[in-house]
Amino acid sequence: MQQVLISLSSFGAAEVRRHGQLWFTRLAQQAGADGVEVRGELLVDPAAELPGIARAVAQWSGQVVYSSPEPLWNVEAGDLRRLAETVAGLDLVIENDQTAAAGTVDALQAFFRAADQAGTPLPMTFDMGNWHWTGEDPLDAARAFSARVGYVHCKGVQRQARRWVAVPLADSAAPWRALLRAMPRALPWAIEYPLVGDDLLETTRTEIRQLREACERLGAFA
Repeated sequence: MQQVLISLSSFGAAEVRRHGQLWFTRLAQQAGADGVEVRGELLVDPAAELPGIARAVAQWSGQVVYSSPEPLWNVEAGDLRRLAETVAGLDLVIENDQTAAAGTVDALQAFFRAADQAGTPLPMTFDMGNWHWTGEDPLDAARAFSARVGYVHCKGVQRQARRWVAVPLADSAAPWRALLRAMPRALPWAIEYPLVGDDLLETTRTEIRQLREACERLGAFA
């Protein structure tokens, strides 16, 4: 069965800060998620929150991914070997964000070449939606990086009032099925689009089920 995680930012920054990420971690478990992505930028008290989240996920044998809001390297001056030593023992994945410096095909290819040359090959978090913010074609990006992808952010997009917004996949104007089909098999997928509704647990449960059903239709089982 396709592993589906929930990026906790999907529940909205204000709500996550109000209730705490542990509260939403428990909701994700009840909804049937296989794990959660903790958002560093939404932690109010990391020293208090992170151990509780780790214990909660361990009790259900789930996965935890930590999303760092801080840049970890500078391609021109950074020491990638030192970075590798710093994160030794962790699975580090590099995400395409919504900036030209770290969200365009050329910039990321330059970084991955430097990482490979430094002997620190790194996998990628492929955010399906972020390419639109930087004016890139997501299908071109999938062709460029699919062999390197280790984790997928599932995100639909729509163009509204001269800006892009994240939406559920079912509402997306982008070819999300083609993107998922282009990804390597047996990768964890994370929901990273707004999860809202009067019954938030049922909304989350439905989105998880629909993503797994999409995986089955695409023949994306390992």
